Amino acid sequence: MTETYDITIVGGGPVGMFAAFYAGMHNAKTQVIESLAELGGQVNALYPEKTILDVAGFPGIKGRDLIAGQRDQLKQFPLTIKTGEAVTNVVANTDGFAVTTPKGTSQTRAIIVAVGNGAFAPRKLNVANADALTGKHLFYSVRDLEHFRGKNVMIAGGGDAAIDQALLLETVAKSVTLLHRRAQFRGLAHMVDLLEASTVNVKTPYLIRDLQTTPDGTVDVTLKQVGSTDELTHQVVDDLVVSYGFTADHSALAAWDVDLAEDHRLIAVDRQMTTSVPGIYAIGDGATYPGKSPLIAIGYGEAPIAVQAIMSTYFPDRRGPVHSTSISLK
Repeated sequence: MTETYDITIVGGGPVGMFAAFYAGMHNAKTQVIESLAELGGQVNALYPEKTILDVAGFPGIKGRDLIAGQRDQLKQFPLTIKTGEAVTNVVANTDGFAVTTPKGTSQTRAIIVAVGNGAFAPRKLNVANADALTGKHLFYSVRDLEHFRGKNVMIAGGGDAAIDQALLLETVAKSVTLLHRRAQFRGLAHMVDLLEASTVNVKTPYLIRDLQTTPDGTVDVTLKQVGSTDELTHQVVDDLVVSYGFTADHSALAAWDVDLAEDHRLIAVDRQMTTSVPGIYAIGDGATYPGKSPLIAIGYGEAPIAVQAIMSTYFPDRRGPVHSTSISLK
């Protein structure tokens, strides 16, 4: 027998999790389908130690703590959570949509796409020995802060994530060097100010040309200054963290039997987070509209808009919460 839901949320990152919570406050029968082995999306998979700065009420909160709090938040409602499942197809029908994963098909009245940047993977360092050193001395995120305690660490990258990881490692590492191929960083002004006031050694503009292990188990990083001659310099570190961002796309959505009119990167939505397909909504980093900023805080605001639009359109007889404080949760 096919299970039927009011709302299906595709994507279990922070924004998808909050959408599920808000759907629960409407007493909507809801399922969350996440392709990764656990909820939390990129925040949990790649940046559990990263300090999140755009959540109201928290001067700063680590990614793992944010996701843990959201997991506890979801326990208040009888939601269906499906992890380790990718949505392979969505087919429109008279009752909404049939949603197919490798484990079966369910029926839903409406869908909220909260897949963030889609399928993602860190941008790899393209030099000799990089693959051989990955997971030993070369990392693409800081998942375990204690691993770097007392070590000499180099961070490669120029965005907020690279700066944030450099500042984070400064608290435990013996020394931290932040390497960037440009003279200026792309991070927010406040993060750059914190960097300039820190003990992090900033090295710009340089590129990594080679990695070699040394007899004592450290890594000799060969560097070339951008715009200079072919002269190379070397720096020996214990570990290297590469923060070049992600390769990401929504190509999996193209296999669905509904046309979201997306460009394999972002899905256009209106003020109610509605896509080009009635009954399908998109929120978070994967959704776009004029003036959109790719912040977790923005996605948190979009989630109630999408849920409210679904409830008003398809379940107008159900009275939903006006404010979260009007709900008594046990």
